[in-house]
Order: sequence, then structure tokens, then C-alpha cells
Amino acid sequence: MQSPSKEFLLAVICVLLAMMTIQSGASIAKQLFPIVGPEGTTALRLGFSALILCLVFRPWKHLPAKGSRLPIIVYGLSLGGMNILFYYAIERIPLGIAVALEFTGPLAVALLSSRRKRDLFWVACAITGILLLLPDMSGQDSLDPVGVILALGAGACWAGYILFGKKTGVQGSGGVTVALGMTVAAIVLVPYGGIMQGAAFTWEIIPLGIGIAILSSALPYTLEMVALRNMPSQGFSIMMSLEPAVASLAGLIILGELLTLWQWLAILLVIIASVGSSFSNSKKQALD
Repeated sequence: MQSPSKEFLLAVICVLLAMMTIQSGASIAKQLFPIVGPEGTTALRLGFSALILCLVFRPWKHLPAKGSRLPIIVYGLSLGGMNILFYYAIERIPLGIAVALEFTGPLAVALLSSRRKRDLFWVACAITGILLLLPDMSGQDSLDPVGVILALGAGACWAGYILFGKKTGVQGSGGVTVALGMTVAAIVLVPYGGIMQGAAFTWEIIPLGIGIAILSSALPYTLEMVALRNMPSQGFSIMMSLEPAVASLAGLIILGELLTLWQWLAILLVIIASVGSSFSNSKKQALD
């Protein structure tokens, strides 16, 4: 039997590995864009992820009643929208910046659910970070405005993914819900990717597609499940807040994406806002 300290250390390692695999998967996916574009890469990721998750969790055994399937459909569409908009975004802007902008979705859900005046500080941090990332069209290092809008759109889909994930009414583990949502997303976006980039698909890219699906979905989800069993949800949320920094490092190491000092500061402010909202939510839950 493991001691509590060893269990917590295992959880920390799992969270760090989950973030590293997700962002490594995104970095590899970006390298596929010249071959099959964001649409084809999204189709590969969602298609293989849905297949893997369905084989593991067998979600057809836990389908919600016919009259209450709309939330799972919206949840799946939000998941698909989050994926393809994020890939469209990182085609135009650096990975770390896209992740920081995408974080506005879950941040908005967390902060809007709170009525504490002190949370206005975290709102201010998030808004300041976003403003620092908004394109300066006159600057040499200006960001693509379309990429910024796409990343914010991915964040809005992430918010929908969180809100409707709680309303799905699916019985069983969270893996069943994700498997159903991933299947809905794949049903919509795999044909879209095939139509847009079908001629570019070859047998040689199939292993890369499977690798992206494992790195971006199957493996990090499994690691996060292990982490949540061995650490408090507050600690998990705080560690996950570091994801924009991990994404920036992955973009630097794998893709050679250099960020300016102001962009690093903006990412830091988004991380501070996310950590602060995690603390605030945990205190609110303790008082409820």
C-alpha cells in the first residue's frame, strides 16, 4: 500500500505527463498541417480517439434515454468545435498563446459562477493577459487577428464542453461521457476532414494520426484519471493552470516558436487568474 506522500507524488507526475503529452500531441499535429491541413488532422485525431475510447469504455452500454440525448450531442459538438478551432488557431499563432487564449473558456465558467468581490482581481488578471495578447497591427511581432479570434472561439467551445458535460446524465465513469462526446464529434468532423483533405490522406500518415490521438486524448485522459484519484481537485486544477506555460515550452522546443517578453507576461497573468479562480472555487465549495 502506497503512503499518502507517494500517492500525491504519483498524481503530480501524472498531471505533468498529461500536460506534456497533450502539448506534444498538438506540436506534432501542427507539423501535419502542410500535408493534411487542420481539417484532416482534426479528423485523424477525433476518429482514432473515438475508436480507442469506445473500445476501452464501451459507451453503448450506458446511453442516456432517448428524450435526454440533446446535452450529449451539444457536448460532443462543443468538443469537436474546440478541437478544430484550436487547430485552425495554431496554424496562425504560436501554440502557447493559443492555449492561453483558449483558457478564457474555463476561466469564464469558473469566474462567472462566483459572486465574490475578490474574484474581480482574477478577472482583471485574465483580461489584462488577453489584452496583452491582442494583435498590435503596427508591431513587427503582431499576432494574426484571425488566429486570436479562432483561439477565443475554441475557448467558448471549451466552456460549452464543461457546462454540457455536467448535464449529459450519462451513468458510469467520466470516460463513458468523453467516449460518447468524442463519437459525436467524430461523426461530424471526420467526414468534413475527408471532404476537405481526402486526397491528401495516405497510409503513411495513419501512424501519425494514431500517435496524435493517443498523445492528445487517450493517454492524457488516463493520466488525469489516475491523478484525480490521488490528489484533491483543487490541487489538480491549480496544476492544470500551468498548461499555457507547458504549451509555450513545447512550442519552443518542438516547433521553435519564440515568444516576446510581453507575450510571456500575458501567459503568466492568465495562469495567475486560473490559479486564483481554482483557490476561490475550492473555498466556495467548502462553504456551500
